Amino acid sequence: MSWDFETDEEFQAELDWIDEFVRTEIEPLDFVVKSPYDLNDPIRAEVIPPLQEKVQARGLWACHLGPELGGLGYGQVKLALMNEILGRARSAPTVFGCQAPDTGNSEILAHFGTDEQKERFLEPLLRNEIVSCYSMTEPQGGADPKVFTTRAELDGDEWVINGEKWFSSNARYSSFLIVMVVTDPDNPPYQQQSMFLVPTDTPGVEIVRNVGLGYETPGVDEGSHAYIRYNDVRVPADNLLGPRGGGFVVAQTRLGGGRIHHAMRTSGRVQRIFDMMCERAISRTTQGELLSKKQMVQEMIADSWIEMEMFRLLVLRTAWRIDKYQDYKRVRKDISAVKVAMPGVYRNIASRALQIHGSLGASWEMPFAKEVIESFHMALADGPTEVHKVQVARRVLDDYVPCDDLFPTMHLPKRQAAAEAQYADVLERHLETQ
Repeated sequence: MSWDFETDEEFQAELDWIDEFVRTEIEPLDFVVKSPYDLNDPIRAEVIPPLQEKVQARGLWACHLGPELGGLGYGQVKLALMNEILGRARSAPTVFGCQAPDTGNSEILAHFGTDEQKERFLEPLLRNEIVSCYSMTEPQGGADPKVFTTRAELDGDEWVINGEKWFSSNARYSSFLIVMVVTDPDNPPYQQQSMFLVPTDTPGVEIVRNVGLGYETPGVDEGSHAYIRYNDVRVPADNLLGPRGGGFVVAQTRLGGGRIHHAMRTSGRVQRIFDMMCERAISRTTQGELLSKKQMVQEMIADSWIEMEMFRLLVLRTAWRIDKYQDYKRVRKDISAVKVAMPGVYRNIASRALQIHGSLGASWEMPFAKEVIESFHMALADGPTEVHKVQVARRVLDDYVPCDDLFPTMHLPKRQAAAEAQYADVLERHLETQ
């Protein structure tokens, strides 16, 4: 098996262009565009579409999609290297047509959607003419589909949806929701749920409130994570996405690649935080010398670089395995491991950067407090970290065979006896000469 840690020159040229484009033209948008998902914002409407046109002219629009959907069909390694750069700016994924959750939603529409569903929902979504929302988690049960209480019942040629969903991100900006609800409660646990396409303006869809993250201020900032109540929401029977009772399978199809993209965008954010940490260390003097001369600061920088590089390599190796095997199930352990590692690396480096910046780092004039809270958010998105640790452990243990003896296979006396038996003739000859 050959190993290669180099990027081919042609694609590296594209990455260099993306890097310059993001730094000079997209990063400033974070200070002038409130949300890249708000299509009704006049500032957003003026500044983002021209940048999207530049990306399209370069041939880098929606690279996660296959050619049949207008993309380049990039593998996960190339997408990871791209997303590492895009992660530095909040609006960058939107400018490149690969923003979450629209990417995952477009993926399941492409896999499971009917021709009519693709024409109505997928095609305008791919053009970024509309925004979508994935409405799955519930206030009483989080992301565990086995305890969902939101139901859909068939009434003639319509489904009637009742229940509540929690933290449905970007619902306030969306044209349609992909809702996971219980349709077959008598089925086995993972065959009870189905997915539905629900236009956001359907009567009975009630956004109870929009919730922000901990660094946002109620009444000042516009929260984007909706608490939604579905009150006798009626949708046509053909708004079922995928097979009835197949909601869990549809959800898993959506999440595999998304977790890798989240991880690599996080790698980009962490790299930016690390850069700020290092600049501070070689710029600030205290107690008669630069911070960079303090051994405890050196320890924080060394630990941060090591964690950052190990995480990046784990993500890229996982992306490579997805490309190699073309089977998310086979790489599920690796994907879960990436998900587990991501929030810890993010939080550790953001916390150290905050500490090295002192009171300035704790203030709202630097982004570190926000980044620390975002690290906890990332520990919950796409499934809580604890669940993924269980998945990693189970799949690691699947590769081992239990020992049916009283003592372990590697018990030293047992190995000693086996070695002596293997080389008995040699030992016997040498004993005879002594």
